[in-house]
Amino acid sequence: MRVPRPPVGASSRRSRGRRAASVLPLLLLLLGTAPARAADGPGWSAAPEPGAAGGTPRPAFYLAGAPGAVLEDRLTLANPSDRPRTFALRGADEPGGAGHAGGAGAWISFGGAGAVTVPPRTRAAVPFTVTVPPAALPGDRRAAVLAAEAGREEAVRVHLRVGGPTLAALTVEDVAVRGRGARTEVAYTLVNRGNVPLAPRVSVRAEGLFGPLPGRSERALPVVVPPGGRLRLAEPWPGAPRLGAAGVTLTATATATATATAPGAAAATATASARFAPGGPAVGAGFLLALGGAAAAAPVLVRRRRARRGTPVPAAGPEPAPEPAGARA
Repeated sequence: MRVPRPPVGASSRRSRGRRAASVLPLLLLLLGTAPARAADGPGWSAAPEPGAAGGTPRPAFYLAGAPGAVLEDRLTLANPSDRPRTFALRGADEPGGAGHAGGAGAWISFGGAGAVTVPPRTRAAVPFTVTVPPAALPGDRRAAVLAAEAGREEAVRVHLRVGGPTLAALTVEDVAVRGRGARTEVAYTLVNRGNVPLAPRVSVRAEGLFGPLPGRSERALPVVVPPGGRLRLAEPWPGAPRLGAAGVTLTATATATATATAPGAAAATATASARFAPGGPAVGAGFLLALGGAAAAAPVLVRRRRARRGTPVPAAGPEPAPEPAGARA
């Protein structure tokens, strides 16, 4: 009896059908869990509470007050996920922010609530305060409010202006000449003795034994000196003499960068002097004393050399007076 054979390709179609049937539950499982994973993702956010005028978003906190004032604002935490989230909150100095020692981050407080739990699909406004110390100097500060959850941290900037008279004051200290040749430079220290950040400009004037020397015309420096800050800098001086003595005068002026109402700092100057030799600047009088001693000893050495060779050495003293005419026979 002949056994009927299945049509050509029927077995391959059945195997493909079995593979598809085995993959289908896996696809259904993935599709069923994908929305839950998306809802459980780290989609939370931290931002300033929107402004009162139509809920206008704010990119950062902007606060102002006099010394001793207590300023208030609110941080909004949005939790769109399907589970509650607990956030750790604190204030901190903003990295790279210009400000006084001790920073404004320590002035921020959440009223003892270092952690806040936000329910699922909820937006919560958390109040905080900024307490300005009574002895705080006027000027601008920068800080941040930090929110952290499950290893992720978000920072929201806080721009704070402490009221009061602004003072722009800059001094120049520790001026010194170093290096040699085309690599000679004038080193100096800028000190901000005011309460606003300053953008400095410097110039170098030089005087030699026979008059003015090439210096450095005034130029703006690519730095900002924060209040109370000290910066050690150097100005190239390619016009320094190769030999001799010179004096330099470095002049620094500055404009306030924190506020347009702050006046510019008065010009500050400082001087230094140096003596130059072929090997580089010879600081002090030792070099000149050695050079003078060598010049004074040169004639003595020449006389000793002539005496050893038998060469007559002219006697030191006044030359004999000429004889009168006709005195000889």
